[in-house]
Amino acid sequence: MISKKRSRAITWIAALMSTGMLVSSTAEACTRFVYHGVDDQVITGRSMDWKTDVGTNLWVFPRGMQRSGEAGPNSIQWTSKYGSVIASGYDISTTDGMNEAGLVANLLWLVESSYPEYDGKTPGLTLAAWAQYVLDNFGTVQETVDALAKEPFTVVTDSVPGEERLATLHLSLSDASGDSAIIEYIDGKQVIHHSRDYQVMTNSPVFEQQLALNEYWKQIGGTVMLPGTNRASDRFARASFYVNAIPKSESPVEAIASAFSVIRNVSVPYGITTPDQPNISSTRWRTVSDHKRKLYFFESALTPNVFWVDLTKLDFSEGTGKVMKLDLGPDQTHIHSGMTNDQFKEAEPFKFLGL
Repeated sequence: MISKKRSRAITWIAALMSTGMLVSSTAEACTRFVYHGVDDQVITGRSMDWKTDVGTNLWVFPRGMQRSGEAGPNSIQWTSKYGSVIASGYDISTTDGMNEAGLVANLLWLVESSYPEYDGKTPGLTLAAWAQYVLDNFGTVQETVDALAKEPFTVVTDSVPGEERLATLHLSLSDASGDSAIIEYIDGKQVIHHSRDYQVMTNSPVFEQQLALNEYWKQIGGTVMLPGTNRASDRFARASFYVNAIPKSESPVEAIASAFSVIRNVSVPYGITTPDQPNISSTRWRTVSDHKRKLYFFESALTPNVFWVDLTKLDFSEGTGKVMKLDLGPDQTHIHSGMTNDQFKEAEPFKFLGL
């Protein structure tokens, strides 16, 4: 049974859908979900959907790195406590990654994002380093949420490379316990959604409204009908159903395969263009993070193989650990296969886009 209030909300949502009034915004698309399996298996999958090459490479960052928020004279400063493996965006930002404690951070587009005005008087943090700040400093979602709730910095955004619009993103977090959080900036204020139940995040509308939309599809039931378009709300509904419908296999290999099948299901076919809906963008790449085994899988849309990095076999030590890079090539077309730890090359760390 559902409450009369919730029933009315579902009826209202259904009416909007039937009349075509509920439309997606003009933002690029991505999807993220967290799978809860047996034997404490936790897996996070995400897709990166963008209309042009994101210039992504994989990086290894050790502990002890001196970091700056790159937001002017009063930038927040920190030293990394955890080593991490990350996927960069344009080699000026961290868009996705997992640290050695099993904390995963993912940045996705949210056109409704509105960040506080930055006066330069408080500690500032470039949006490009938001995910990296979390991976460097925290081992669990709870620890991260407790720290960010105190608002130790002001997030400062900048233009998307090659474009005249500002980057507008929200951040998802998941950890080895299966905990999850979604962090957004709405009307200049930080909003934190924290619950193990928040397994899925896509794009517009804001997360609270995504949850309301998903209630409609939950009442219909995924075995009866699921929305099939590339809109964020439709991908949210499909991911929410499938991530809990797939078998809870004791085999980690099968669990990873199931996670990949879900993230592929909510991906946008490569080459799709919809002139009047720029929010529908091709999936460029996918990642799947195995929190328990500390494996970070990567799949490019333009290469035939899935490959991975084993974080347990990397040297993250301060002093001996090195910054390393795996060059994925234009459009991530360099072909890699299997475990790629030994294919990383020592490199100078990239500089985060900032003021």
